[in-house]
Amino acid sequence: MVMPKHLCPYGLKSLYLLKKHGYEVEDVHLKTKEETEEFKKKHSFPDTPRIYINGEHIGNDDDLKKFLGYHVPLKDETSYKSIIAIFSTALLLAFAVLFLQFGNISWSKELLTIIPHFISISMVLLALQKIQDVESFSTMFLNYDLLAQKWVPYSYIYPFAELGAGLLMLAGFLEIISIPVALFIGLVGAGSVYKAVYIDKRELKCACAGGNSSVPLGFVSLTENIMMVGMAIYMMIYTM
Repeated sequence: MVMPKHLCPYGLKSLYLLKKHGYEVEDVHLKTKEETEEFKKKHSFPDTPRIYINGEHIGNDDDLKKFLGYHVPLKDETSYKSIIAIFSTALLLAFAVLFLQFGNISWSKELLTIIPHFISISMVLLALQKIQDVESFSTMFLNYDLLAQKWVPYSYIYPFAELGAGLLMLAGFLEIISIPVALFIGLVGAGSVYKAVYIDKRELKCACAGGNSSVPLGFVSLTENIMMVGMAIYMMIYTM
């Protein structure tokens, strides 16, 4: 579809892939909504774009990717991409904070501070994923969190508690608040995940990266909660 107020992104992606793989492309544009609907109705197509190669109908943009050998994720397919992106970004930000603090990055005792920086930044980024759609997060969270199942408002409070604790720990400010909050939500979370996954043997999606996460409940969520507990204990020792 190439219209005055709309240029189909899937069509652009398909055009790029075809040219990338050496195909000569005849790019036929659908210039109005009426023309598009008529095209779909005439050929019984549910969507556009439609790709033909040497006269053979390949399908839509996803079908083209499969034809060219690319992986097309299925709905609700397990993926750790979001978690890898979050933790990788948290590590890079931790290095950036370390550089701002000390002006350089060297293998000295200062480098050890990257660990608490990494954990607190990870907490902030994970909380951000949850806050984007608190309603979806709370629904998924209620599947396994023991406290939220007893008191539903906790499922709405949790993301903001994690965000607040992470920010305060990163700033090294108001430890009297951040330490007990992180310790509490971390312990409750770890216990809930352990029971759901390792005792009840339930197969659930993890709400750690938000309510639309495709990450399975288990190691990642348990790690998130253990990190919070570990950070709280570290802060208690550090501030004593």
